[in-house]
Amino acid sequence: MTTCTRKALLLALSATAVASALATSVTPVAHAGPRASPPSSPPSLVWHGCELPDGTAGAEGQQCAELPVPLDYRNPDGRTLTVAVTRLRSDRPQARRGTLLVIAGGPGGSGVERLARKGEALRAATEGAYDLVSLDPRGVGGSTRAGCGTADADRQLVTLRAWPGADGDITANADRSRRVAEACARNGGEVLRSFSTRNEVRDIDRFRQALGEEKLSAWGSSYGTYVGAVYAQKYPRHTDRWVLDSNGDPDPARVAHGWMRNMAVGAADRFPDFAAWASDPAREQQGLRLAERAEDVQPLVLSLARELDREPRESDVPGLPLTGNRLRQAVQSALFGDGAFAPLAGMIRAALDPQGSPVLTPDLVQVVPDEDAAVMVAVICNDVRWPGSVAGYRREVAADRQRYPLTAGMPANITPCAFWKGAPADRPTRITDEGPSNILMIQSLRDPATPYSGALKMRGALGERARMVTVGQGGHGMYLGGGNACGDRTVSEFLVTGRRPAQDTHCAN
Repeated sequence: MTTCTRKALLLALSATAVASALATSVTPVAHAGPRASPPSSPPSLVWHGCELPDGTAGAEGQQCAELPVPLDYRNPDGRTLTVAVTRLRSDRPQARRGTLLVIAGGPGGSGVERLARKGEALRAATEGAYDLVSLDPRGVGGSTRAGCGTADADRQLVTLRAWPGADGDITANADRSRRVAEACARNGGEVLRSFSTRNEVRDIDRFRQALGEEKLSAWGSSYGTYVGAVYAQKYPRHTDRWVLDSNGDPDPARVAHGWMRNMAVGAADRFPDFAAWASDPAREQQGLRLAERAEDVQPLVLSLARELDREPRESDVPGLPLTGNRLRQAVQSALFGDGAFAPLAGMIRAALDPQGSPVLTPDLVQVVPDEDAAVMVAVICNDVRWPGSVAGYRREVAADRQRYPLTAGMPANITPCAFWKGAPADRPTRITDEGPSNILMIQSLRDPATPYSGALKMRGALGERARMVTVGQGGHGMYLGGGNACGDRTVSEFLVTGRRPAQDTHCAN
């Protein structure tokens, strides 16, 4: 799978990576387990050149190394795993003030790949003030991995995401979720059980120690904002300048569950941007205009999806027709960035044409590799106990379908977590306003994966520790990716000088 395809899949899965969740409140486990013992001194890192999974080199000057970490931090002298780490040195040593950690999204995002993609732009934006570092969390990329041994059919995006049947039935989703959970319990072992947010945070702090740094600055994106927030909560004295980009609700009673449910809100917030684009007269010459009025685009898409439920259309991929749920997934994926609007509109136009042949986007065609799918599932299932009542999910899906027709109940649906074996090893972390006031949040007003309403919950939890920059546009991932000069400038100034807005501020589109 190419790096670009992997990126598309991770973007499509990024809010929590897999299927869906239930909105009923979560009861955290009653025990946190024994207190973790401090690990022995981190080893020296032996740096070498980087090679990405597709065989290409990393960014110019990017180096990689392997960091041993305890499988279980409560037994620091026991079995170890390997975490792949990476760095890109400052190109202006005289301007260097510290080390900045790039925290990838996911779960399942590769920090090594993200630094390869963003490192040069980040180094320029921060004027060489930092050595840039990142890591592949356990289960990802060059780190120790584990698989579940699930079938290819269970690892397509449209099945990893638990889209209900055309009539809202979730029987097939429940059967698949049970099958995947049993396979993970049978084949994943203790390595898979160690994939969690808290262990990623512990591994980050071990990396900090190996680097010889007293403090880290950070830029966390999407799920990486939760990782960053947990780190700042657990290790406040080791945080310098902290940026959280595209934030989810950190409420420990809604971790993973709330993130998934919020995707329905996010799609509803973001779709009007696509509708305005697809009804613009400028699309006429491109052959991509879907309606004359923006308010007519959503009914057209919903009607087409229902038609495809009844009668799927042959696509450009033999044996893989465009179904109603594949169209719904294509819509949800395309809302992450405006650059995906044209392929989506082209697919819809072709599906509306009796003689057309819809072209499926890569995320609808590829099968997610077993180990990638495993870590996406394992982190959210290991982080918190999920409800197990199939009937409860069925009720929530029915209600969610009515309220948010674009996502058709998917964000409320059942996941393998409902049948996961074993209790979480750690309590979900409660994010609070206790700690240094050194956090800057940046957030799109219309984010399809981590909606503004959820980001406000993160902002409220952090209190005076944070300021928030709201960017008046749609999309996911704002800093050095959203194209908003004001937002980029505000974040870069904070990282370079330490100056934040005196109060929460807004950057117009």
